[in-house]
Amino acid sequence: MRNFVTMVKPVGSFCNMSCSYCYYLHADNQQDMKEIRMSDAVLEKYIQSMMEAVEGDVVSFTWHGGEPTLAGLDFYQKAIALQKKYCPKNKTIWNNMQTNGLLIDEAWCKFIKENHFDVGLSIDGTRFVHEQYRNDAGGNDTYQRVQKTLALFQKYGIQPDLLCTVTDATAENAKAVYTTLRSYHTGWIQFIPIVRRDHGMVTEDSVKPQAYGRFLKTIFKEWVTKDLGKLNVQLFAETALVLSGKKANVCWLSETCGNVIVVEKNGNVYSCDHFVDRNHLLGNLTEDPLGMLVDSQQQILFGKEKANVSQRCRQCQWLDICHGGCPKDRFVIEDEEKQYYLCEGMKMYLDYAVPLLQEAMTLSSKGFSSAEIMKVLKKKA
Repeated sequence: MRNFVTMVKPVGSFCNMSCSYCYYLHADNQQDMKEIRMSDAVLEKYIQSMMEAVEGDVVSFTWHGGEPTLAGLDFYQKAIALQKKYCPKNKTIWNNMQTNGLLIDEAWCKFIKENHFDVGLSIDGTRFVHEQYRNDAGGNDTYQRVQKTLALFQKYGIQPDLLCTVTDATAENAKAVYTTLRSYHTGWIQFIPIVRRDHGMVTEDSVKPQAYGRFLKTIFKEWVTKDLGKLNVQLFAETALVLSGKKANVCWLSETCGNVIVVEKNGNVYSCDHFVDRNHLLGNLTEDPLGMLVDSQQQILFGKEKANVSQRCRQCQWLDICHGGCPKDRFVIEDEEKQYYLCEGMKMYLDYAVPLLQEAMTLSSKGFSSAEIMKVLKKKA
């Protein structure tokens, strides 16, 4: 049995925001609209099944949505009690919650702090960029409310990962977006490119390949000359990890995928967060053990399919880093072979960043401090 993690959706796609670029609102997850949240019975079965299935030392739970806080604080109190009930003595539990922050208050912060949850908070950089796409369900602005949540987290000593989507608007405001996110001093930023299609056409809010490349180059230059050793950006950290001879942690940069599955509120299990549809339904954990579904031939084939890259990818010098990108973003463009849509942008980033990262790693191995390394790289970036 493989080690795996789950993105569990305790309220399905139910959300108190209406982000215009959301990919999950129309996922095939509406089987039981009578229940707003996962039942206690399914929750217990899920946690018990996770404890039995994961072979590694750490059992990871990522609470996702929709908006997972809509399940209520009492739901997570039950989850913690069940984790303690079923966790073997030789394993450690890791909880992560991805939230838009609108419902977070003092009680939530106390719970998160006491139970050592990691948190990802969605905020799209500047107020101007954020409020183009991230309104609440009533169409109201949300940026200042998210800022207040961030301040409340930090009051309790919680430093959330900042999750920023890269849309057409984000890409055109790269330096301002990065500078703003850096100013919150959380220590970690994750940039998530938005690529959506409607009737086969890429939507206007999606980031275009060249714009994505320019965006990554701009923020990489800022990071490598000003913030090296002080702030982590997920893509840059993952690139350095691969350059050091290790495997990427994130699925979309891995050679194969299939180790991050989705558990819906009714117990349905799907291959991936971006493939919640009937073709990728593995089964239901109330009927079959979770480990059996993860190790099913259907899921193994799904994971291996990622390695089936285009001819252009096979000839690319960066294949060992990119591995053809996320399968959700591979499609036919202008009657060519199916291709990673953001390929050109990733290549622009890697052409620019890899030599600088390699030099930074060499200098670090020789004992240079981050400040000394940045001083050297400022002359070359």
